Amino acid sequence: MEKQILSIEEENEKTTGGGVAEKIPMAGVTRKGKKASTDGMGAVVDRNIAALITRRQSEDARKTVEDRIADGITRFTGSMLFVYLHLMIFGSWIAINLGWIPRIPRFDPSFVVLAMAASVEAIFLSTFVLISQNRMQSASDRRADLDLHVSLLAEHEVTRLISLVTEIAEKMGIEEAKNPELQELAKDVAPERVLDKMIKAEEDLSNGSCAVPVELARVAEPRK
Repeated sequence: MEKQILSIEEENEKTTGGGVAEKIPMAGVTRKGKKASTDGMGAVVDRNIAALITRRQSEDARKTVEDRIADGITRFTGSMLFVYLHLMIFGSWIAINLGWIPRIPRFDPSFVVLAMAASVEAIFLSTFVLISQNRMQSASDRRADLDLHVSLLAEHEVTRLISLVTEIAEKMGIEEAKNPELQELAKDVAPERVLDKMIKAEEDLSNGSCAVPVELARVAEPRK
């Protein structure tokens, strides 16, 4: 047995061309094949990332001047620099008008001007934030619609695969093809009926009635 192992190692060394002995994988998968598989997955991921970046850049290019101004103000107000500036300004304002700095006369001893300035600033800042949030919500709604569309396409493809596999199983006489669940799974899902069932279940739950589990509403289609 030891002689056989030694002979295999010698053959491996000859195959690699000498030098550092490199073991040949025994599972039948070469390193080249693994690298190709990894590169293939990396190419798919890179393509998806590039598509997302391109889409985001195109959306940014379509922004109006008002949207860009609102985004810039929102980013600034959400930064620590904004906090530090307000701490410095408001702290100095309060310290001066409390008389803590004798060399500078007090100009707002009742802090009425400070309160008015802070209120006006809060009004404008909240408006800019709402403008940015509304646009972000619109983009989020579009992405949600895209996710729903992709999910419905995937469900339709899976349904067709189930129908095809069931037909093949019936032709081959496989007993599992007679499973009644396959007949239910081979029907397309009607999303509007699922949504109606979800709303009905939420209403029943809010009214205190016993909630019935929501089942997928499927529309039967004749097999072709």
